[in-house]
Amino acid sequence: MNAPIDVTQATFKSEVVDSDIPVVVDFWAEWCGPCQQLSPIIDEIAEEMDGQIKVAKVNLDEERELGALFQVLSIPTVLLFNGGQKVDEFVGLRPKPEIASRIQAQLGA
Repeated sequence: MNAPIDVTQATFKSEVVDSDIPVVVDFWAEWCGPCQQLSPIIDEIAEEMDGQIKVAKVNLDEERELGALFQVLSIPTVLLFNGGQKVDEFVGLRPKPEIASRIQAQLGA
């Protein structure tokens, strides 16, 4: 299973920027209701797309500097990286088919 990994400022470059496969980065916080609703959807996608993508989670309460670096103003915010570059992002709870479609678009890129 492709379990999501927790990413910190110290590990962001090695896990996300230097990844050889696309990375979905979920910025969240424990107190955020929509984040709690989005988390199992992201987890399912990670399992279904095992080997095609990597899923990273950033706890904004612990990693405020990473949030500031990517101008995360609302959560949940999900960024998609491919080839070390941010290629897509969305804010808020989205349906699983939309999220999967956005990721699939990058797999073909």
